[in-house]
Amino acid sequence: MSSWTNDELDRIGAADELRITTTRRDGSPRQPVPIWVVRVGDDLYVRSYRGHDGAWFRHATAQPQGRIDAGGVDREVTFDRADQAPTAAIDDAYQAKYARYGDAYVQPIISSNAQATTLRLVAR
Repeated sequence: MSSWTNDELDRIGAADELRITTTRRDGSPRQPVPIWVVRVGDDLYVRSYRGHDGAWFRHATAQPQGRIDAGGVDREVTFDRADQAPTAAIDDAYQAKYARYGDAYVQPIISSNAQATTLRLVAR
């Protein structure tokens, strides 16, 4: 397993959106989906706006390896169920980064429904 460089963390963390590509059972890539990403410390986190009903989330948890592209960084990743994630810090990061979009978009991503879908992106 690899780890993120500081430059990668900075670039991905600053990117407005991340393109996430999940894989099918046969390992072939699905279509990339744009989602929000936040950095907390030396970790990157994503959540499903639609909770467990989000297609990309269902795919990422069924086949937990894929690819991300953000801020000029293109990396293979493992989607790690972030059961011990710092929920309050992640919520704060989403609110700070995406406040300009307003509560109609930010509140769903910090709801308990979305919190339950928090995944940590692990560089491969």
